[in-house]
Order: sequence, then C-alpha cells, then structure tokens
Amino acid sequence: MKKFLKWALLVILIILVLVQFPYMYRCYKLGTTAEKILQLQYQRVAREDPVYKDYKGVIHVHTSLGGHATSGFDELIEGANANALDFVVMTEHSSNLYDTAALTLNGKYGNNTLFVGGNEMDTATDRFFLVPGGVEAGFFNKTDTKTFLDKVHSENRLAFIAYPEKHQTWDSNFDGIEVFSLHTAAKQISPLPVLLDVVWSYPAYPELTFAQYLKRPDANLAKFDEISATRRLSLFAGLDAHSNLGFHLLGDDSGGKILNLKFDRFATIFRLFRVHILLKKDELLTRESVVEALKNGRYYNGFDVLGDTTGFMFAAETSLGRAVMGEEIPASPGAVLKLAAPQPARFVVYRNGEKLFESAGTEALFDVKEKGTYRAEVYLEALGAPFDKMPWIMSNPIYVK
Repeated sequence: MKKFLKWALLVILIILVLVQFPYMYRCYKLGTTAEKILQLQYQRVAREDPVYKDYKGVIHVHTSLGGHATSGFDELIEGANANALDFVVMTEHSSNLYDTAALTLNGKYGNNTLFVGGNEMDTATDRFFLVPGGVEAGFFNKTDTKTFLDKVHSENRLAFIAYPEKHQTWDSNFDGIEVFSLHTAAKQISPLPVLLDVVWSYPAYPELTFAQYLKRPDANLAKFDEISATRRLSLFAGLDAHSNLGFHLLGDDSGGKILNLKFDRFATIFRLFRVHILLKKDELLTRESVVEALKNGRYYNGFDVLGDTTGFMFAAETSLGRAVMGEEIPASPGAVLKLAAPQPARFVVYRNGEKLFESAGTEALFDVKEKGTYRAEVYLEALGAPFDKMPWIMSNPIYVK
C-alpha cells in the first residue's frame, strides 16, 4: 500500500509539473513580445497634427466612494501620475443619498492630471455613464431612457451606453457606446489559466499578462457601425477599473495586512488602454474641453500597452477643407482619407461597417468615392498572436455626406 501511495504521489507530482510547462512557455513568449514592443518603440516616428494636440486619459474608473471598489483617492492619483495621464473620467456608482460625482476627484491633482467627476447609473431599462455626473443620477432608475436622455442633453451632459450587451433602448439618442470594457472581457476568461499565468508571467509582465486574453469586440463594433451609419455617434474603450482584485492575510483597509497582493492596481491597469482626445493647440485642457471632445467624437482609443499610440492621425481632405474624427465633410471629387501611425502597422478602413481598404506601413491614403461613415482600425502585425488580432487603435468615425 505504501509503495502504491508513493507511486501515486510521484505521478501526481509529474502531472503538476507537466501542467506548468505551457505557462512557463507563455511567460517566455511574453518576454519576447515585450522585447519586440521595446524595439518598435525605438522606431517611432514623431508626428504632430498641424491643428490639434493629443491628450491621453482613461474612462470608466471607480473608487470605494461609489461602492464595489476598495481603493481610495491616493492610489488613484498615484496611478494616474505614474502613467502621465492628462485626464481621468470618473464614473462612480450613483446614490440617491449623496452626490458621488461631486464627492469624487474633480479638478487637477498630483502631477497635473485632470479628473472629471461622472456617474455610472441606471434608467428603468438601461445603464449609462453620465458625464459630468450629478446629484440626480441616483434618481433616474425608474425613468424611461428617452426621458432621461432629453433631460441630460438639455443640461449639456453626455450619456454613453455602458455594457451594450445588456442595453435595450437602441432607438434613443445616446451619445456613444463603450464598445470594449476590460472588466467585462476579464469576466469571460476561465479562472484556472489566469491563475497559472499570474504565477508565472504576472510578476515580470503584469500588463501583457492581462492583455494576452483580450479580443476584438466584434458584436459591439457591429452594433456601433449599424447605428453610426445613420447618425453621429462615438465609441470608446473603458477600463471599469476598481483596483479590487487580490487577497491578503489578516488586517483590513485601515492597515495590518499581511501578504497583501493586488493584481489590478490603477498604476497597472492604466497602462493597458487609453483614450486620446484632440484639442486645438490654443485650447486648454479643462473639464469643459474634455466633455466637448467626447461629445464630438474627436478622439481615438489606443491599446497603449502594445506601444504608445500618441500621434495617430485619421483625417479626410477635400478641396473644401479638412475633417478629423467626429467631424462631417461634404463629398467632393478628389476626397481622400489620410492615416498615419507612429510606427509600422496595418491600417483597416471601414465604411458603414464594411471593410473597404487595407494597407501596411506608417502612412496610408484612401480615395473616398462614396458618402458614408468611415472609421479605422490599426493592427501591429509584427507582434504576432494573440496581439495581432486585437486592434492597437480604434478610431472614431469621419462622416462624408
């Protein structure tokens, strides 16, 4: 019997070791990817738009103020400053007892990061991000979506769809769609592979450990394309950052924690995705200018963990003038779309959701022959699987009418 137990334990040990090999190899592959990213960064071409300046930030961030999250303001400010973010759009969960948008961070803190207080809130059927937020956000949960949107638009506020997979009132006049949510994507991942990747890869490559699981949001992009073909609309990638994944022994948030491990600290998560807004060079970065850029769709989304996307350009030029993302331009002979990226990539142009054009390099031109809603995606083929399947950049549309 003892001999059998020894053999059984040996077999179990061998199996446990063998199970680790794929994750050891994945750690090695992430290391080679990290080297490629660094090499590509050295090839960056510094680009500057003649009219606009690029400001990078993040959208969909929570602290313990709105529930669910466990982090406070200090960690949030430190995480934003560590990533040199220009702005952070807060989306604290609303309350009918107090104004979470007013009580969260508003204004500039730390190394001049601008925080904009917003809310994640519910109508009777749908969930939205309200920017800027307000005390009334907690009282809309019995209001129909169309009435809610009429109300907030009359106050020059924006309402973006959160969790489009659950949205119901698609025929309403919302301002945009969160086509990608890091938190939603993470919930779709099997926990066992993540656990083993955390053991092997996370200590050396925390952001890439998360990033390797992310996929293009096909269904949400298709829905966006369907609606934006008929009216102006914007899309963004949200983080749903809570900084609450981990564990500790003993203690609590007031102190005394032993073996305190947290895997989604703001400093880590803020390196994954950024929203890049374009402001005119003589325009100051303020709450109002951020809201205006988001309202007009004058921004793009960068998977910046794969390389800084600052300097991406997507514009339409005709004899009548120039338009950037979120803008409308009349169709005319000789109209072209111009694209540029800070390093070699593959450009894909869509018209009303239909793929029309692909080109590789640091620049691309596309002749516009039809009216329609045009947007672009950019991919880093050089990084290989799985990172070549997730868009490095997702633009907002240009409307040719």
